[in-house]
Amino acid sequence: MATLNFDRESGLRTTLVLMSRVAIGSDHAGFPLKEHLISFLRAAGHVVEDFGTNSTESCDYPPICAAVGRAVRDGKADVGIVMGGSGQGEQLAANKVRGVRAGLCNDLYTARMAREHNNANVLSIGARVVGTGLAEEIVTIFLSTAFEGGRHERRVAQLTDIENEEASR
Repeated sequence: MATLNFDRESGLRTTLVLMSRVAIGSDHAGFPLKEHLISFLRAAGHVVEDFGTNSTESCDYPPICAAVGRAVRDGKADVGIVMGGSGQGEQLAANKVRGVRAGLCNDLYTARMAREHNNANVLSIGARVVGTGLAEEIVTIFLSTAFEGGRHERRVAQLTDIENEEASR
């Protein structure tokens, strides 16, 4: 994924998102939104790999979200998106994969901050919390926001240090 920022005479900051490889997955509650977002992402030129589920029949989300996280960790995807009823469990499951920084973003502010300050690489959305229009905006902001770096780099490094310390126990 690449972003280009342009400062225009008007003072507006515009971000152009170039094609991304997106890993996506959901449980049964997130399935309809997942299907909608797959179409939305592909129409925008992104390459999407779907890790399931494939229906609204009840299923367990942890293996699906872990698979999305592993795709991001292993470089097979630039970013991941996971969905469920609230998005909470999906975020937790994705964050169990070493190297994943999943953020639950059910609004535009947290979507921007997850990328800008936390360098999140997986987006979690609550399909029973947000509608399709807002979900499209959340995804667009998540994909188009660059990591700010600076003082936030130190904090993200501290998260990685904690992850490494806990993995060695």
